[in-house]
Amino acid sequence: MKKTLLVELMPKKNWREFGNPSPYEGSQKLFNIQSKAEQAVRVKKTRGGKGGKTVTLIHGLELDAVASKNLLKSLKVKCGTGGTFKDNILELQGDKVKEVLLFLTEAGYNPKQSGG
Repeated sequence: MKKTLLVELMPKKNWREFGNPSPYEGSQKLFNIQSKAEQAVRVKKTRGGKGGKTVTLIHGLELDAVASKNLLKSLKVKCGTGGTFKDNILELQGDKVKEVLLFLTEAGYNPKQSGG
């Protein structure tokens, strides 16, 4: 009982005071993250997969998994359709290219339509 009480009272991450900084600290500086307007975001309509049904694919977004899922949720609500996140590609059910282009433009991105 005393050991668990002692552990709870110790400050967290206290070991960093005495050693070299972790190689993972400041790792965000290593990545070259572009602003929203500089990202090459492409939106296209395709009939591949999903049993031949039309889907809208969005790729080129440089977001982490959590931000991508939040953006996907917003897009699904805006378009009123289902969708998924696979291999850094957002996939919406149906032909929603115009709605997605408008939504991403309002969000600060510079999306372009690719394909037909």
